Amino acid sequence: MRIEEHQPLGQRTTLGVGGPARFAAEIAAEAQIPEAVAWARGRGLPWLAWGAGSNLLVSAAGFGGLAAHIALRGVHFGERGEVEAAAGEDWDALVAACVARGWAGIECLSGIPGTVGATPVQNVGAYGQDVGEVLERVRAWDAGREAWVELSAQECGLGYRASRFNRADRGRFVVASVGLRLRPGGAATVRYPELQRRLGGGAAALGDVRTAVLALRRSKGMVLDAADPDSRSAGSFFKNPIVTEADAEAIARAAGAEPPRFAAGDGQVKVPAAWLIERAGFAKGYRIAGSRARLSHKHVLAIVNDGGASAAEVEALARRIQDAVAERFGVELGQEPEGVGPRG
Repeated sequence: MRIEEHQPLGQRTTLGVGGPARFAAEIAAEAQIPEAVAWARGRGLPWLAWGAGSNLLVSAAGFGGLAAHIALRGVHFGERGEVEAAAGEDWDALVAACVARGWAGIECLSGIPGTVGATPVQNVGAYGQDVGEVLERVRAWDAGREAWVELSAQECGLGYRASRFNRADRGRFVVASVGLRLRPGGAATVRYPELQRRLGGGAAALGDVRTAVLALRRSKGMVLDAADPDSRSAGSFFKNPIVTEADAEAIARAAGAEPPRFAAGDGQVKVPAAWLIERAGFAKGYRIAGSRARLSHKHVLAIVNDGGASAAEVEALARRIQDAVAERFGVELGQEPEGVGPRG
C-alpha cells in the first residue's frame, strides 16, 4: 500500500468543492484496509474510507488524516439470484448487468452515482425501492474489534437513508463487499406514482423500468453528465423529513395547503423536502447574491457547483434553506452528503 501526501479530495467528488487530504491511499486489496486503518491510528490521525465521492461535502480545509479510496473490484453472480460485489464496483454498472440478466430487485435504483460499498451505508433508495429490500449481507472490516465480520441485513440496522454504518457505528466499519439476493425472472417494481405515470400504468419489463428511471433522473439533473451543469452536485442534498401526523397538520396550516405525505410507519409520515423548500421561498436556480453555489435549475433538492464554488458557499446556501424551512414549518431538514473536515 502506497501512502501519498497532500492529494486532491474535494476536487475528486461529484460536487467538486473542498480541500485536499493530508494523506491518501488507494485500496486495491482487502488486506490493505486494516493496514490503512492501523497506519492512521499509529500516527494518531483520523481516517476516512470513500468510494466515488458522490455523497461527500469536503470542507475548504480538506481532511487532516488518511483518505483511503476503496477501489476493490469483482462481481460474482450465483445461480439463484445471488450477487456478490466488491465495494469499489460502480453501482449503476451493477444495476445494468442485473437488469440485462432479467434479475429484478434494483431496477429502480438505476442511475444513482457511487459505488456498491456505499449502498448499505445510506440504504440507498429511489422510486419505490431501496437496497435494504435485497441486501443479504455485508462483509466489512470492524475497526473497533480489529476483525473481519459478516453482517446480515438485520444486523446493519437499516432505515430511511440510514444504517448503523452512518449512525451509531459511524467510522467503525469499512465495507469490503456486499451480498444481494435478487429475483431471476421476477416482476419489476412499479409502485412509485411518478414512475407509474411515466410507464403509463401497469406492469413493465425491467429494461423499460430502467430506461424510465434514467429519464426521470436525467430530467432532474440527477444523472452525472459532463454536458449538464445541473449534475455537478451531490444529488439530493436534503433528506425528506419524517414527522408525526400532528406535525404534518401543522405544516399544512403554516403553508395554507396540504403537503404530500407518505406513510413511514409508527404513526409517522414522510413529507417531501422539495415541497417544503419551495414553499419556504426558494425557487429552482436560487443562489445567494455573488455565490457560485446555487440550487439546480431542474430540482430544488440539489445544490450545484456553478463553477468554482467553495465549500463555504455550498454550506451557506444549505444553512439558509434549512433555517428558512425551520422558521416557516418547524422542521429541521437533514443533510444527505457526509461532511468531511472542519466546517467553517
